[in-house]
Amino acid sequence: MEITKEVVKYGNEVLREKCEPVEEVTDELKQTIAEMIDLMHESNGVGLAAPQVGLTLRFFVYDVGDDKGAHALINPKIVNKIGVRWDSEGCLSMPGLYGDVLRADKVVVTGLDENGNKVRMKASGLLSTCIQHETDHLDGVLFIDKADPETLHTGKVPGRDNDSEDEEE
Repeated sequence: MEITKEVVKYGNEVLREKCEPVEEVTDELKQTIAEMIDLMHESNGVGLAAPQVGLTLRFFVYDVGDDKGAHALINPKIVNKIGVRWDSEGCLSMPGLYGDVLRADKVVVTGLDENGNKVRMKASGLLSTCIQHETDHLDGVLFIDKADPETLHTGKVPGRDNDSEDEEE
C-alpha cells in the first residue's frame, strides 16, 4: 500500500471519506505504519490518520511524547467518554490553523495495535484528544467541523511549545 510522501492538505476529498475497516494486519500494513510514523515525526505531529496519507482505511499512528513511543491503533472504537474539556487543536492537513474544540476529557478505546493484538486503552489529556481527533479523521470529520468558529485562528497555540506550525492533535 502506497502512501503520499507529504501529508494530504485540506481540500482533498479523501479527508472527507468514511474509512473502511482493516481486514488483516499484514507485513505491508506494518510497513505502511512505519512510514506513517516517520512522516508524522518529520511533520512534528502527534497523530496521523490514514486519510492524511491518501488511504481510506481505519487506522492511525500516534506519539504524544510520553515514554511509550509511537504506536498505531487499527479499527479504533471509542467505547466510553468521561467528562468534557476545551482544548486548542491544530491539524497537519491544515498547517498553522488552530481552534478550540470541546472533547471528552477521558476516553476508553478498543482496537488492534500495530501487531494485530487486541487493545483496550484508557486515555486522558493529550492522548485522549489525539485519539478523538484521529478517530474523527477516519469518519471524514475534521477539527474545524467541531471547533468553536470564533476561536479559529492562524499562528501558534497559546501556552504550548510551538516549534512547528504543523503540530497536530
